Amino acid sequence: MPELPEVEVTRRGVAPHLEDRIVEDVVLRREGLRWPFPPDLRELLAGRRILGTGRRGKYLLLTFEHGTLIVHLGMSGHLRVLPEGVDLKKHDHFDLVVRGPEGRRVLRLHDPRRFGAVLWHGHDDGELEQHVLLRGLGVEPLEDKFSGALLHQATRNRSAPIKQVLLAGDIVVGVGNIYACESLFRAGINPKTAAGKISRARYDKLAEAIRDILAAAIVQGGSTLRDFIAVNGQSGYFQQTYFVYDRAGVPCRNCGTPVRQIKQGQRSTFYCAVCQR
Repeated sequence: MPELPEVEVTRRGVAPHLEDRIVEDVVLRREGLRWPFPPDLRELLAGRRILGTGRRGKYLLLTFEHGTLIVHLGMSGHLRVLPEGVDLKKHDHFDLVVRGPEGRRVLRLHDPRRFGAVLWHGHDDGELEQHVLLRGLGVEPLEDKFSGALLHQATRNRSAPIKQVLLAGDIVVGVGNIYACESLFRAGINPKTAAGKISRARYDKLAEAIRDILAAAIVQGGSTLRDFIAVNGQSGYFQQTYFVYDRAGVPCRNCGTPVRQIKQGQRSTFYCAVCQR
């Protein structure tokens, strides 16, 4: 599944082709993906200007004067900006056709597994942060208010393992499986440790690790996930710097101990039992 860095890479890739452009058409090739497409989406968007692009967790946000288009890539989706007339591929489910100085361009959503989403939140529906998919999300890890102090305070009554607390998204959003494993390794924290038993000093290290690793992953174009392709058709290469993720049985880059793999909440966790206490 594309995680925060991959979605941010996507946002940065589409932004120059969408911002300040006029929507000329909306093409829906099925009734919906994970949820139904808004039936009146073409009427809502045609002739409207895209004011900006944003991201909340793993949700891509396209801002209009009268509301926000919310796009989620699901398990296997990706967005491409294409010239008009490019042949369709199987699983090309949604097109947003825009016009700018370079002519008409198509923002196309390709989603083989159909777990993605294209939803509309109008201003009449209330504040965007109160949308059912957004209102329970924690702080953004790349914003100033994210800190070790915040993690420490929010986990005092949490008995669940820290890895699962990070993935829950209600304290900090967007730290998916890959980057949680890598951040816990860098901070020297065993992923099985109860979140409420971790000290403030260790949370300071974890917050710094999360911030640095996510920022580095964005610069490197994200990770080459099985289904993720960036807007320019290329995959990221952050996976070349993994210390533990997907390296079960391989010697730890720090101490040489074989990396372990366990299951936590139906997700694979990778860690070094020597470097992570």
